[in-house]
Amino acid sequence: MNRFLIPLAAAALATAIPAAASAAPWQSINARQASLESRITQGIRTGELNRNEAMRLRSQFRALVRLEAHYRASGGRLTQAERYDLNRRYHGLSDRIYAQKHDDQVRRY
Repeated sequence: MNRFLIPLAAAALATAIPAAASAAPWQSINARQASLESRITQGIRTGELNRNEAMRLRSQFRALVRLEAHYRASGGRLTQAERYDLNRRYHGLSDRIYAQKHDDQVRRY
């Protein structure tokens, strides 16, 4: 009986891992915006972001929202190139949020 169960379990595991790994990283633009906004807000609440850092990050966030609106104004749907550009820019903003939250500059009370 074990002769049949072990290969069957291995096959099931081999098909389940790539499906789970590929499902996790992608987020819609709206979900990504909400996530970035909440990370900035959380950084302000905890003091990880000081006033200047938060203002700068929020300004960059609003610029990306305006860019997306500009892209959508010409037809409502994003092209593959526009989607790629926005994704790259949101990833860069995410990296900057992480860097600012972990740079040991804290809000003074």
